[in-house]
Amino acid sequence: MSGATPAPVARDWSTPLELLGLGMVWGASFLFMRIAVPDFGPYALVEVRLLLGALVLMPFLWRARALFPARRWLWLAPIGLINSALPFVLFAWAAQRAPAAIGAICNAMTVLFAALVGYLFFGEKIGPRRALALLVGFSGVVVLATAKVSGLAIGTAVAAGTVAALLYGVGANLVRRHMSGLPPAASAAATLGCAALWMLPMALNHWPRQPVSAASWASAIALGIVCTGLAFLVFYRLIGRVGPSRAATVTYLIPLFGALFAWLFLGEPVTLQMLLAGGLILGSVAVSQKG
Repeated sequence: MSGATPAPVARDWSTPLELLGLGMVWGASFLFMRIAVPDFGPYALVEVRLLLGALVLMPFLWRARALFPARRWLWLAPIGLINSALPFVLFAWAAQRAPAAIGAICNAMTVLFAALVGYLFFGEKIGPRRALALLVGFSGVVVLATAKVSGLAIGTAVAAGTVAALLYGVGANLVRRHMSGLPPAASAAATLGCAALWMLPMALNHWPRQPVSAASWASAIALGIVCTGLAFLVFYRLIGRVGPSRAATVTYLIPLFGALFAWLFLGEPVTLQMLLAGGLILGSVAVSQKG
């Protein structure tokens, strides 16, 4: 019998590092919206974001174009509206009226809304643990909606962010049922492209009349290329490597980085009520995701 000790297995750091990087990038997206939306307005900003994100992913769609016959687009077009165009506009609209952390916290409700929509409309079981998590998460939204930041009420921004998260939840269920088997990056390019077409008339009608600052352009470009196009690539690679449940843990990081970046770069306050609401929402998401 050999007395040799087995060599230690090297820990795979790529997954936690990619999750951390993705959380930072998607947390930064709320900072970029906050910077760019005063110059662009929500419609034009979202159009720039969608177009750039679709262009980054377009090579994947071109390579898989044989898998996208005309009948596929009957679902891709409405999914692009529900899962990208409308929530992006709602989050940008909220960014005009509240600190960046507010949208980032509301975004965490997506996981809970996906479970709720699956239960109400698609016959999925929700279970007592997820039902309790939904109640706790909604209590966090109520706490957040009644908060005041620098003396200003933020209820309308919270409502917009919550509806955006609900639309993400609806979109997640539609994607699961009508886009399974398609290459994810190509599907993302298709839905982002459709969303850009949906938004084009509103964007042209509301295109800024005044010159847009360099900081706003830089933020819009980062939002489209990095936070949408490249981030989708990383996220889908994570799903392929570790599965959707583990990849979804990035949801916990987005509000933390959203609040941190807004505080560091914009000096936006993080109040006790925001921390309490964020804790309730993130806690409910953690409970709902527990195996």
